[in-house]
Amino acid sequence: MNAGSHPSAPIPLIPENAPFSPLQRAWLNGFLTGLYGGANSGAKFDAGGGGMSVGAPLAAEDPGDFPWHDPTMDLNERMSLAEGRPLQHRLMAAMGQLDCGQCGYQCHSYAAALAEGREASTALCVPGAKPTARLLKQLLAGVPAVVGKSPVPCAATSATPTKPALCAVRVLSAEKLSKAGSTKDVRHVVIDLVDSRLTYEPGDSIGLVIPNDPALVEATLAVLGATGGERVRCPDGITRSIRAAFAAMLDIARPLDRTTDLLAMSARHPRHAEALRKLSEGADRAEPADADLLDLLEAFPSARPSLADLAASLPALRPRLYSIASSPLASPRQVHLCMAVVRDNRRGRVRNGVASGFLADRAVAAGPIEAYIQTSHFRLPKDPAVPVIMVGPGTGIAPFRAFLAHRATNTLRGRTWLFFGDRNHATDFLYQAELNAWRKDGTLSRLDAAFSRDQGRKIYVQDRIAENATDLWRWLQDGAHFYVCGDATRMAKDVDTALRRVAMTEGRLNEVQARDWIVALARQGRYLRDVY
Repeated sequence: MNAGSHPSAPIPLIPENAPFSPLQRAWLNGFLTGLYGGANSGAKFDAGGGGMSVGAPLAAEDPGDFPWHDPTMDLNERMSLAEGRPLQHRLMAAMGQLDCGQCGYQCHSYAAALAEGREASTALCVPGAKPTARLLKQLLAGVPAVVGKSPVPCAATSATPTKPALCAVRVLSAEKLSKAGSTKDVRHVVIDLVDSRLTYEPGDSIGLVIPNDPALVEATLAVLGATGGERVRCPDGITRSIRAAFAAMLDIARPLDRTTDLLAMSARHPRHAEALRKLSEGADRAEPADADLLDLLEAFPSARPSLADLAASLPALRPRLYSIASSPLASPRQVHLCMAVVRDNRRGRVRNGVASGFLADRAVAAGPIEAYIQTSHFRLPKDPAVPVIMVGPGTGIAPFRAFLAHRATNTLRGRTWLFFGDRNHATDFLYQAELNAWRKDGTLSRLDAAFSRDQGRKIYVQDRIAENATDLWRWLQDGAHFYVCGDATRMAKDVDTALRRVAMTEGRLNEVQARDWIVALARQGRYLRDVY
């Protein structure tokens, strides 16, 4: 097959009426597409070399096979795939599918905890937000309570059984990457690992134990009329002052439905109780929307439960995970992050992201914080000759900076292609100097950038993918690994759609075959996503 041309003969594919399950057909179609499409291109199909790995397809009945576990799928599509499955599987399908850990679980373990009665709150899934919370409530309706289980369990009792080993690290700097005039505040954060035992590889994430904003803590105590010295039981079972609990143990920025339930039960004003119940139920247009604990206490002054009950209703303050933007070879004993600072002015008050506000404004002076490394599936191919395609708009560039720095340090010069996007070239071209240097020395073979606000028509990374469909298809037929990092709700879905269109236009696959081909790429470890 000549570079950039269609195959001279159609790729043989398994017909839809063949005696295979959809997932088995997807695996076989992906294998045949790669085999016939790359047969004359020198592609490697080596299980140890990072190319296509040939093995037995998984049966649809395999309990470890959850076809809905894809954050780019619509909720309705996920639920249809889980139809007829056990309750635990349907609960899992209703979640955000990111395994982000913000709920203290992964998607499958949160579903298990709900199904078994070990967890009472249906509002823990941050990516799924209100639609997930509502659907989980509906799925659980009529399920009998488990004898001996508390209806409002402490967050600590519902955490995952294994805890990562924490080590002390220091934040050395948080310099701005975005330039003056940018509508965003993006920071390059440097973390010192010298006195820790932490080690990592490109593609891993770091979990940081971040305290709450002291100003928010004091404002919340003031509206409660608390001195701060009152003693409450924390999620780890230790009794502390409520000031210490609010500062470092409890998530006061994101109360749960069990908190609004408690406030509703304690409200002396009927209208306050009714409004709080609507918030608990996730009703549309319920106010105050996106409320933190201070918002709720200010909006409903008649709702004042005991401090002990209030503390027990709040979720534990969880570590925040960030994709690592550095290589241990290029930056020994350091971790770099590419982080957007979350700031919002809502109801007359500036809201800073718990983690991003701390890292940007207070971390350098704060002294040591605790951290751990989250090992990832997001890995470079073992064989450096395998082509690599990376899609990372905005802060999604983080793991790809790590990939490229690692390859540059090892003087690896295989084919690498980066799609980067942001708002404006002049203010938001993150790591531009480094990327240009890697282009010059051959570490980065191709760079296609999309700056959405630099022209009348908005252009995104998925548009650049469509423009380069012929070359992209050829790289994939050569065994390329395709990586995506960034926003799951919009960007990753649009990139997935663009990739399917490439398979349809360049590979001459119909819609079903293109979908099966995408599934097969993922199952073979050639389509990897780090999305949030």
